[in-house]
Amino acid sequence: MNILSALIGPATDLVGKFVQDKDKAAQLSHELSTMADQHAQAALLAQIEVNKVEAQGNWFQASWRPLCGYVCVLGLAVNFLISPIAAGFGLAIPQAEMSVMMPVLTGMLGLAGMRSFEKVKKV
Repeated sequence: MNILSALIGPATDLVGKFVQDKDKAAQLSHELSTMADQHAQAALLAQIEVNKVEAQGNWFQASWRPLCGYVCVLGLAVNFLISPIAAGFGLAIPQAEMSVMMPVLTGMLGLAGMRSFEKVKKV
């Protein structure tokens, strides 16, 4: 866009030299001077349409975060609820690797906490 903006000034100067009709020259100069703004607006409108399509998403896009949370909660349940109860009955259930899951879970909970704060502040 900077290149287009840099070319507009000299182009509008040239219009006055080649077009004899003052009204037509003024109209062409105006069209040239607003060309960069029109191009930027068209690019933003196209990006808005892309954002709308991406926001609709599908089930997988909308469900990856809750699914990740469910996996982490399931790991916590296995380690701190199911495995100790099963050990009382003589069953050995493998433990989930919490050193990998806890940073994911705390990160998700921290982000969820910040989003709740933003909702309270109406941001």
